[in-house]
This record gives sequence, C-alpha cells and structure tokens, in this order.
Amino acid sequence: MLITNTENVAGREITQHLGVVKGATVQSKHIGRDIMAGLKNIIGGELAGYTELLEDARTMATDRMIAEAHKVGADAIVNIRYATTTVTPSASELMVYGTAVKLSG
Repeated sequence: MLITNTENVAGREITQHLGVVKGATVQSKHIGRDIMAGLKNIIGGELAGYTELLEDARTMATDRMIAEAHKVGADAIVNIRYATTTVTPSASELMVYGTAVKLSG
C-alpha cells in the first residue's frame, strides 16, 4: 500500500476516490514513564519512554488505516494526516486519516 502526505502519487494517475480511511488508538501512560519524565524535566533531555509510546501508537494507527484501505480495494492513501487528542489526563488518542484511492496502471 502506498501512503503519502501529498495529494497525488508521483507518476501515477488517481482514477477513483474511495473515501476517507482512518486508524486510531488510545494509549495511556504508566507510572514508570511518568517518574522518568519527571526526572527528565529536572535535568532535561528526551523523554524516551514517551517517544517509544508515540512511535508505537503511530504504527498501530497507521496499520489500522491501511487495513481499512485494503477493505475498500485501495491502491494508495493520499493526503494523510496525523492528529492527537488528550482523552483523559493519562491517556491520548492518536489518529491518522487520508483518502483511499485507486491508481492507474
């Protein structure tokens, strides 16, 4: 599955728009990550636990979007975007969405 944040796929013609597809996940922090984040706030540096959590969430949401695109027979997903929202003080939703399309050739 081709995915891109542009409106087109270079060298290919979009022959059909199949609609918006999306994937989402809600992830929560755990106490160990919160403790380490608190320490990092004091000394500075990357919050590696949160970076890992967000990367896992992006991958999960993207995989779900791709699965939805496969169900509608898409060849590609164009114009993808990521969004995040706080659901509770300890949990956030990460969502990815785009337009499923059929391509020529």
